[in-house]
Amino acid sequence: MKDLKKFYWLIGIFIVMYFLPLGNPKITNAIFEAFKLLQWYVINHTLACVVPAMFIAGAISTFLSQASIMRYLGPDANRFSAYTVASVSGIILAVCSCSVLPMFAGIYTMGAGLGPASAFLYSGPAINVMAVFLSARVLGLDLGLARALGAVIFAAVIGLLMALIFRRSEHARTKKAMELPPAPPPVRPLWKTALFFLCMVLFLVFSDWYNTNDVDITFKDGKTMKANIQYATQDFIEVKEYGPEGKLALESARLDRRTIVKIRSEDNFVMRIHAIKWYLAGLVGLGILIMLRLWFNKNEIRQWLTATWDFGMLIIPLLFGGVFITGFVGSLLPEKAVAAFVGGNSVFSNFFASLVGMFWYFATLTEIPITQMLMRLGMGKGPALALLLAGPALSVPSILVINKVIGWRKTLVFCALVVGFSTIVGYIFGLTMH
Repeated sequence: MKDLKKFYWLIGIFIVMYFLPLGNPKITNAIFEAFKLLQWYVINHTLACVVPAMFIAGAISTFLSQASIMRYLGPDANRFSAYTVASVSGIILAVCSCSVLPMFAGIYTMGAGLGPASAFLYSGPAINVMAVFLSARVLGLDLGLARALGAVIFAAVIGLLMALIFRRSEHARTKKAMELPPAPPPVRPLWKTALFFLCMVLFLVFSDWYNTNDVDITFKDGKTMKANIQYATQDFIEVKEYGPEGKLALESARLDRRTIVKIRSEDNFVMRIHAIKWYLAGLVGLGILIMLRLWFNKNEIRQWLTATWDFGMLIIPLLFGGVFITGFVGSLLPEKAVAAFVGGNSVFSNFFASLVGMFWYFATLTEIPITQMLMRLGMGKGPALALLLAGPALSVPSILVINKVIGWRKTLVFCALVVGFSTIVGYIFGLTMH
């Protein structure tokens, strides 16, 4: 079966490469945009977010017993506590749809029920304190509150429906897990394990701390520009300039780094933390190393690193491939084309916004300026909420990984539930705004 899947992939790549019209300027530009997005992802998110998440996933599978996971998040766990914890977990995890995947894979493979695991999968990237604050500040209090309430409720409802729809397969999975021999008693007190995981989560939060990307740029000729950085590579940065009224330009400008003297970030609380984030992450990291030295033996650490490696080999190739595909397709479907389909508040406009959100890759909190831009191009408030509810939770890279972890049937149902509920809630919200 494994070789057969590789064969299908090879056939697919062969067909694409055989018929790809490289002479078409739109296609060649799309390929460039795909590599640009992939480089941006590698520079800004792989080491700062994905890699720490891999270590957390490896630690879950190594240092937490299957019995403890099943006790608190398993199919037979207390539903209220399990879904409450899973649904609000995103409040402390300011991560994108890709970075939450290793932790989702870790708790699911260790025995967490499909329902709580799905709730965590949606909640992780969909809702966090900064997302609520920035959505309300940039897009309006009504959209900010609707997003916050919708994300928490969605997480619980989608988790419950996933557990209900696949209750038979989950029952068989649980029965198989219960046949395993009882886990040995924990080798260290619970508070030590909890402190270790808390520090790992704090390292992830600080290392991937949000960058507003609002900057003042000084050029060699003495000119200055206030702008928002859209993408940054080794050779250039792509920005949108702020106008006199403080609104971003609709079109992006590409700046050669060789023409720039200085790039200064805006001064606020978020950026002050961002300026020292690696010092804070380093301090927490030092605490993790001390705990490893004092509380864990070499065999446990070796097992942890092996599990982290396995998660990396499972997830990172799919993430890179998914980001590349998103960049390629996204360049063929520019913002103005998307905005043309999401004006007003029809069922179709909300469905289209949800569908685009499902495939579009949003890095942490980047969905807010993108939604703001689309609203300026004519996007209605209903479709805007639909995009905010579906976009951060899913993307092409995350769908590829979710399929690898839980299978294509469960992945399709999860995607359908996210898009369906986002469409309905967006439509209702849009009606109340008229």
